[in-house]
Amino acid sequence: MNLKNGKPLVPSNIETLKPYVAGKTIAEVAELYKPKKIAKLASNENRLGCSPKVKAAIDEAFQEIQDYPDPVARKLRAAIAERNNVKPDNVLLASGSESVISILCKTFFLNKENAITADATFVGFFVQIGVRGVHLKRIPMTSGYRYDVKAIANAIDENTKMVYIANPNNPTGTYITKDEFEWFMQKVPEDVLVVMDEAYHEYAKDVEDFPHALNYDYDNIIVLRTFSKAYGLAGFRVGYAIAHEELIKNMMKTKLTFEPTALGQAAALAAYHDHEFLKKSIAVVEQSKERLYNFFDKHNVEYVKSISNSVMMILPTEGEAIDFTQKMLEKGVILRRINAFGLPNCIRITVGLPEEMDHFEQSFLEVYSRQ
Repeated sequence: MNLKNGKPLVPSNIETLKPYVAGKTIAEVAELYKPKKIAKLASNENRLGCSPKVKAAIDEAFQEIQDYPDPVARKLRAAIAERNNVKPDNVLLASGSESVISILCKTFFLNKENAITADATFVGFFVQIGVRGVHLKRIPMTSGYRYDVKAIANAIDENTKMVYIANPNNPTGTYITKDEFEWFMQKVPEDVLVVMDEAYHEYAKDVEDFPHALNYDYDNIIVLRTFSKAYGLAGFRVGYAIAHEELIKNMMKTKLTFEPTALGQAAALAAYHDHEFLKKSIAVVEQSKERLYNFFDKHNVEYVKSISNSVMMILPTEGEAIDFTQKMLEKGVILRRINAFGLPNCIRITVGLPEEMDHFEQSFLEVYSRQ
């Protein structure tokens, strides 16, 4: 869109940007296909819901809804700091980890600096980097759908400001190991920020060789986490970063003043203290993953084992992935085809409750036999 003088109203990096396209909602599918039941297994939400303690916390917070929220989320910030053995000044809260990524992009990049990540990882990072107009190097994954840390290290140059690693990765569910992480950090210059997006940390934390980035003494590591996954608060949009206090201090300058919302802060604080619900959430995911692995093995379906709350199914072609996803959708099973993540022949399946997995398996047998 150009004016009469030829000047564009919209910058070229925004004009050419591919926006993030979310999975279909339950309401959309109900309206379009009118299936007898719906299993929403597309968006890596917690299908168990959230802690029962959240409602009372929201009701209490609602009494002050006319007031702006605490701009630094002091109570929640203090709880996160205490649990992770850091100071409150090391913690920043925002409206979901995608908002934190936006803050990172606004805070740290100068002209001509670049960022590096894998070519099949969280689309939100691609979008936020693109909004800022930063050159992004997308490094191919290994044959096992894992981050190639050696290739990423080799791609770092004098203009590299940031490396983004989702660990576990979304959408593959794979991860870099302790040995890989420790080797990689030895190769990264101290003026390059390493963003470790641990959105699925709660599901991965007990894996023996999973690297807990906060345990390492590097001032250039920024850890991202969220309440959208294991805590079941995706609708409230609460995420956070933990990093060196100088980095957090400068990120605080560029974040929106009053985020997260008052209700989001209250909900997250209540959920954070409900350890029993978190344990139950993790157990449901582990049981459903094993069930899905066994089902796929029985029917000779290729997939990738995961340490998050989803499993990636691999089909021979993009056309088969499109056809399968659409037919499952018509039966009320919402899955996520992950062409936007750079994997056009793959489908991400959020593991759900037993009744949702029943629906998935029954629909799968009706649809897959006709592939």
